Amino acid sequence: MPNKKSKTAKKPKQPARARLFGRPAKPGPQRSGSRRVRAETVEIARKRVEVEAAMADARKSDERLREAIDILPQGVVFLDAEGRYILWNKKYAEIYNRSSDLFERGARLEDTIRIGVERGDYPEAVGREEQWIADRLSKLYQPGERHEQTLADGRVILIDERLTEDGGVIGLRVDITELKQREASFRLLFDSNPVPMIVCALDGERILGINDAAIEHYGYSRGEFEKLTIRNLQAFDPELPWSGDRSSDEQNARTWKHVRADGALIDLAIYSRQLVYGDRPAVLLALMDITERKRAEARLAFMAQHDGLTGLPNRTLLRQQMDDILLHTRRSAEKVAVLVLGLDNFKAVNDTLGHGVGDKLLRGVAKRLKSTLREEDTVARLNSDEFAIVQSGVTRPEDAVLLAKRLLEAIGDPYLLDGHSVVIGASIGIAVSPGDGDESDKLLKNADMALSRAKNDSRGTFSFFEAEMDARAQTRRKIETDLREAIHNDVLRPYYQPLIDLSTGRITGCEALVRWRHAERGMISPGEFIPVAEETGLINAVGGLMLRRACMDAAQWPDDVRVAVNLSPLQFRVGNLLSVVMDTLKQSGLPPTRLELEITETLLLEKSDQVLATLHALRSLGVRISMDDFGTGYSSLSYLRSFPFDKIKIDQSFVRDLAANPDAQAIVRSIISLGKGLGVTITAEGVETEAELSCLRNEGCHEGQGFLFSRARPNVEIVSLLQAQRGERPAAGAALVA
Repeated sequence: MPNKKSKTAKKPKQPARARLFGRPAKPGPQRSGSRRVRAETVEIARKRVEVEAAMADARKSDERLREAIDILPQGVVFLDAEGRYILWNKKYAEIYNRSSDLFERGARLEDTIRIGVERGDYPEAVGREEQWIADRLSKLYQPGERHEQTLADGRVILIDERLTEDGGVIGLRVDITELKQREASFRLLFDSNPVPMIVCALDGERILGINDAAIEHYGYSRGEFEKLTIRNLQAFDPELPWSGDRSSDEQNARTWKHVRADGALIDLAIYSRQLVYGDRPAVLLALMDITERKRAEARLAFMAQHDGLTGLPNRTLLRQQMDDILLHTRRSAEKVAVLVLGLDNFKAVNDTLGHGVGDKLLRGVAKRLKSTLREEDTVARLNSDEFAIVQSGVTRPEDAVLLAKRLLEAIGDPYLLDGHSVVIGASIGIAVSPGDGDESDKLLKNADMALSRAKNDSRGTFSFFEAEMDARAQTRRKIETDLREAIHNDVLRPYYQPLIDLSTGRITGCEALVRWRHAERGMISPGEFIPVAEETGLINAVGGLMLRRACMDAAQWPDDVRVAVNLSPLQFRVGNLLSVVMDTLKQSGLPPTRLELEITETLLLEKSDQVLATLHALRSLGVRISMDDFGTGYSSLSYLRSFPFDKIKIDQSFVRDLAANPDAQAIVRSIISLGKGLGVTITAEGVETEAELSCLRNEGCHEGQGFLFSRARPNVEIVSLLQAQRGERPAAGAALVA
């Protein structure tokens, strides 16, 4: 039988080379198995390549991930479900630099924490190490709960940890040391600041924080404050201090009114600034209490427009009120009367009873004026003893007359002041709009001129303004203007009236009298411009000029001839009279003993220590002091006790018609006798007749002055007289008659 192939016969083995390289082996029956082996080998190689590629990609991804987290400013760490380190960035290692040597893949966070506690890296754990570690690990798996951690070097770290889907942890670490320092500084400035401060939510509905100063200032407890809003504190305004279209400067400059716990209203300047409080936006309010400042400002505003003594409006406020009244009356047929009331002899009250009583008198006058007027009328104090009343609704002049009479009657009733019964009178000047002016200043000026006329004509009455008053005022103004120009251009000159020794007939001295030759009007009388100079203060300049010129002229006269210069009380009030006299004597070379200064009793009425001190200082220089117009004042004899005068000049009112007036003779005799007893020189003024001269000689008067001897002459003529006197002795007064 032929051999048949057994079904179970084994296949011949494939050569090893064929198995290794996957090529089909010969003979043919073995090719199918080889292909399978080769395919498996290829698949394995392909998968190996894929794994290696995947691993390379993973390494690249890991590197990219590390690069990505390394550039983050926060510390980042990845932990697995068992709390082992997987990945962390450089910032994380920097934050925990004391423990960074423990960071390894697979190391447990718990172990690094425990070692760190043992090293003292966490000062918070000192004394309670196990409890602190347990608390820290419990927070690890509480997602969304932030907490803070203080390190040994003082840094504060904010920790924020979140769970992943596979139970791992992604942790974020932020160094908030600087923020905590700022918070601490803010808290220090906020809590201990003496300025009340409040932190509010941006919507104004919650008060987030208050400092102790605010609690003390407002009077609410901390708990009560937490239930309030900033709008609850505001008295009237629902607007929030930091809202609106105003700029921050405008907001801060605004004044707010708040209500304290006791219900009192306070004025505040509120300064606001937005900030982050905790983790939420908020507004910090600094509350500056300006209640007292506002009251002070109100007082200053009141004082700027009112008289401090009487509380009445002053001239400034009066003009404003008058402008409003006049504007209203221009639209109607009504008129406005302005009454300027001046108290009569008010200075005498101050001098006799003192300024305290004078002040009470002024307050009493103000009270009576207000009680006499209607509500729609206005009263103001203009100066020391003058008041202005504005009467509206005037339809005829008689309305102003009736008011003036009521005012005079009210003022005239006695006042009981500090135990004194004081009676004071008043005079009133009246101007009526629009005839006397339709502006406040003009009406006041015209009413003041009318007051001057009332005082001059008959005190205790009233006078209406008239056009000629304004003409006189304009003339006076022209004199003032021209006088200023004359002083500036050195036009004024001293003329000298000789003083005659009645026993020898010789010129012993000359009185310097100012003269003004106007370029257009010729010689202007001193009686016309001296009152203007005194009222305007120009008398200081005039007096100084006359003193210098008189001393310069007298320095060229014979040594036995003196020069007398009149002084105004205003020159003493300036305070530099002594230095002016000393400088003048030095510059002119005139010996002090040849200068005689004449003063009037009006100066001594002031009873000023400065005046007496100046007089004594002048006399100590050697300057002679003379009392002029003796007998015309209030207390001439008492003034002789207050200062040792060198000369007394009898006023010309006692010398006029002396020979025919026994009373005048008795007065002159007494004055001469008094002068002899005091050892002072007696000079009679205004000697015009031989009869008057004879009486004076018989009574023993020392000197005479008047037109009988000579009028006032320019210096060149005086020099000629003195030269003639040196050449011969004229009969007593005869050679000098003008």
